[in-house]
Amino acid sequence: MIRCVEPSAVGGRIKAPASKSAMQRALACAAMAPGVSTITNPTWCADSLAAMRVTTALGASVERLDDRVVVRGGLFGSGSGTIVASCGESGLCLRMFSAIASLSPVEVELRGEGSLALRPVGMVEAPLSALGVRCSTNGGLQPVRVRGPLHAGRVTVDGSESSQFITGLLLALPMAGGDSVVTVERLASRGYVDLTLDIMRSFGADAVRDSSFSEFSVRGVPYGPTMYEVEGDWSGAAFLLVAGAIASGAQGLEVVGLQAGSSQPDRAVIDALKLAGARVEGVPGGYRVSAAPLRSFSFDATDCPDLFPPLVALGSRCAGVTELRGASRLRAKESDRAAALSEEFGKLGLRVDVDGDLMTVHGLGGGAAPGGPDLPRLSAGTVSSRGDHRIAMAAAVAALSGAGPVLVDGAECVSKSWPEFFDMLDGISTGVS
Repeated sequence: MIRCVEPSAVGGRIKAPASKSAMQRALACAAMAPGVSTITNPTWCADSLAAMRVTTALGASVERLDDRVVVRGGLFGSGSGTIVASCGESGLCLRMFSAIASLSPVEVELRGEGSLALRPVGMVEAPLSALGVRCSTNGGLQPVRVRGPLHAGRVTVDGSESSQFITGLLLALPMAGGDSVVTVERLASRGYVDLTLDIMRSFGADAVRDSSFSEFSVRGVPYGPTMYEVEGDWSGAAFLLVAGAIASGAQGLEVVGLQAGSSQPDRAVIDALKLAGARVEGVPGGYRVSAAPLRSFSFDATDCPDLFPPLVALGSRCAGVTELRGASRLRAKESDRAAALSEEFGKLGLRVDVDGDLMTVHGLGGGAAPGGPDLPRLSAGTVSSRGDHRIAMAAAVAALSGAGPVLVDGAECVSKSWPEFFDMLDGISTGVS
């Protein structure tokens, strides 16, 4: 599917989508909690639907209603054959449920599709084996096969590649029949692990960490059923907030449904916007961002790599060269995201260089909204999403302050995290077709 985005001012008030990261974690906790849990403010994106499929395959009852999900917990039942479940293209789903499925006394095989077939999962093998699980992968790739039961105990995990498996291990351990201690070396994306701990506690678990994120203590206290409301998604909201910074009118764009104190690391987009000189104001439940002359900035996105795409869109309108650190974490996403940002934005006249861990964005000049000073802008053109939802969103948002229409080929990939993205963009601008 091709979507066209033309230069247009944005404005009004928009609610951020629900967080798929929180949704998937809540589904996992609810599935393990005996009894009935209700999850409100759900998101029906592809990654959340994948988590619903997996929890159902593992034995929970998941009922989708208009505005909530009702989960009757209890996994693995009395079956004896291998359980096979598809995680779609969700890396979190595959890595997280590798640990949770290890509670099963029968074999579970977790498969991935599309780009997930090439994303590494070998990090699950050694820690699970150390806790009594029979575990194998396809040379470090999917499918993952596990057979438990997982035992409580002490284990060391390398967290430098991803925090997603650590999330799964922490989620599983309250149900492992005893107290556990997880030592983590070189943890990436610390905020997402804090999000995991927050949600575990919401379902009654007793889990704490030390101040250095190197030791996690999980007591063998089972989950209990609860009512859980999914918070707004800072990863998706980042695109809206950047749109306000580069393409809003005088009244700005309000983005609500966000928790300022969220553990989601992508809330750091607010810091980046302020560094760039955007006007950022707090409003009840969110923020208002207004366009202003923008300057280049330096930002470390190592712990929030999903911010690279919206920050490249932001950097395109900044005067000077923006430096983004943490680019080495972009190679094994839905695409080679570093190369995709460089090559696809290059088609629109923006120079994006990648040198090891550093990405530099050579901004086209400190402009604000359409109709402002006559400064260089992104050119019209056609870009490919490369099947990556965040590349599609970044190109679409950047096009709002460009010089001409931008065609986004493969736009349907936004369904992975935000199926309504282009409808939302159409609601706050006049440039989407």
